[in-house]
Amino acid sequence: MSSSLRLSDLSSARQALVRLCQSTNRGNIEDLEVWGAEPVFDPFPVVVKDVKLDADEEPRPELALSDFVLSAEVVRLMSLLDKMECGNIRRIEVRAGIPRRMLVESQEFGSGDVRQTGRPQ
Repeated sequence: MSSSLRLSDLSSARQALVRLCQSTNRGNIEDLEVWGAEPVFDPFPVVVKDVKLDADEEPRPELALSDFVLSAEVVRLMSLLDKMECGNIRRIEVRAGIPRRMLVESQEFGSGDVRQTGRPQ
């Protein structure tokens, strides 16, 4: 994926994930299912916000924009989704509206021998 990847280049599910990171601003997105390399929002992941009581935090300026160039961290997250195919992201750590770290559960993540299972009905 190019470093000039834009929000509008993403599927609607991936755009929703970027927007969820932005609106979380600081905290964690937990138990996000991934099927066919796409985030699934049914059921909706758990969002745990880290709220500082001693200062106001500014929201991401991109929240007001309909399109923008994605940060390197978001581009890497999209690339990891492509490699993951299906599984569960246990946690995405979000700081300043940007995904910084994640804890992933999948079979053979990132290897050439990915064992896939069908989505439960």
